[in-house]
Formats: sequence, structure tokens, C-alpha cells
Amino acid sequence: MVRSLKARGLVGEMAAEFVGTMILILFGCGVVAQVVAAGIGDHDSIAWAWGLGVTLGVYVASRISGAHLNPAVTIALAVFKGFEWRKVAPYAVAQTAGAFLAALLVRWNYTEVLNAKDPGLTIKTQGVFSTLPGNGTLPVGDWGAFRDQIIGTAILLIVLFAITDLRNTSPGPNLAPVVVGFLVVAIGMAWGTDAGYAINPARDFGPRLASWLTGYDTAFTDQYGFPYWWIPIVGPILGALVGGAIYKYLIERFLPAGDPLDAMPAKDLEPAN
Repeated sequence: MVRSLKARGLVGEMAAEFVGTMILILFGCGVVAQVVAAGIGDHDSIAWAWGLGVTLGVYVASRISGAHLNPAVTIALAVFKGFEWRKVAPYAVAQTAGAFLAALLVRWNYTEVLNAKDPGLTIKTQGVFSTLPGNGTLPVGDWGAFRDQIIGTAILLIVLFAITDLRNTSPGPNLAPVVVGFLVVAIGMAWGTDAGYAINPARDFGPRLASWLTGYDTAFTDQYGFPYWWIPIVGPILGALVGGAIYKYLIERFLPAGDPLDAMPAKDLEPAN
């Protein structure tokens, strides 16, 4: 009976991660499609929509799963905050699947304007779905993008752990999603040049796969023709570990004792069953 309840609980957590990540990508890829293909908006609207997408996705999923919405975050929570390792792979699969479905919906909805802007479905609009070094146009190579993803995701995890740590100056579980959204907006505005601030393996790989299946033959390579798909996966995972370690050993250990630690808004470490 207990095993059955745990199984149903994990299914519910995966469903929450799936839907929460889907909401994130619907806003994120949707705004990039609007800017790139339709010419409506600019970089600031992209940064704000991604941040708002994070906030709304967290509000959707946080009560059930903790709303990681990012395999790199899930791995960092397992390493530094006691999140159960047996849940890491299921969470990552659910997150990637949610991103994949959302990207398919964006691809379908923006079919006409994407085809009008880029009839050959080339690198010109590939960035609607997945990231590229230098956003496909600037003189940044793959290793520069790899460096960028490590740094950007480290920043994400340092601040994310601070925001959700009740021993620190936490905004509390109800407001934390808003502050996390501001964090993503800030990263987009300050760290969006070298690699499009994927900072999330599911956010990049799910839409990349969706675009490849719907006509983008070069989806897994960059503008130089090199395989690029692995960089927004490995870079964010390494960056999350670096950021988590920085917070744990340079901040958390020096916080006042006595108050409980929290690891994400609304029951991250022990999602509701």
C-alpha cells in the first residue's frame, strides 16, 4: 500500500514538472517566435517573457513537485539539498517532455509566420526553439558558449538557493516564484549574448528535438556545422554544481543556526503525495 502511494506520488510530481515546464516553454519559445518571425518585440520582451514564464510555471507546479522545471536544478538539489536521487531521472524526463510538447505547440501555432520568414527552416529561425553560440550571428564559438552556460547556470543556482533558503533572507514560498522570475529576467538581460542563456537542459533539448522533427534539419548543429546540442545540457549541469557548491560552502555554512533550511518553494525536498 505504501509503495503504491509513493508510486502515485511520483506520477503526480512528474505530471506537475511536465505541465510547469510546458508553461515555461510556451511563453519562452512563444515570445522568441513572435520577435524573430513576426518582428513584434525585442530582446527585452524576450527576457521578460522567459522570466514570467518561469514564475507562472513555478506557481503551477510548486505545491506538488517543488517546480524544479530544470534537470540541472534537480541534480543540484539532489547533490546539495537531499532531494531523492531516485526521482532525478523521472523529473528530467518529465521536464524534457513538457518542453518538447510546448515547442510543438509553438511550432504549430507559428507555422505561417515561420515559413514566411524562413521558408527553408534554417539557422535563421532555429533560435526560436534552441540556443546557438552567439545567438547564431555573433563571433562566439562552441567553447565560449560552453563557458557561458557554466557561468550563467552557476549564477542561477547561487541566487536560487538564497531565495529559497529560510535561514537566509527568503521572500517566502508565495512570493519566491516572482523573485525567481526576476532572476531569470536579469540573467537574460546580462548573460544572453554568448549562448542565449539556456541554463536548462530540458528547455533546450526538448524544443531542439521538436524543431528537428518538424523540418529543421540543422537543429542539432550550430552555424558552424559543429554538433552543438550537448553544450546546453552539460554546461548547465556543471554550472549548477558549481553554483550549488559556492552557495553551500561560502554562504550556507555561515548562516545563523537554529532555523530550518528550505530548498525550493512549497515542499521541494518532500513534494506533496
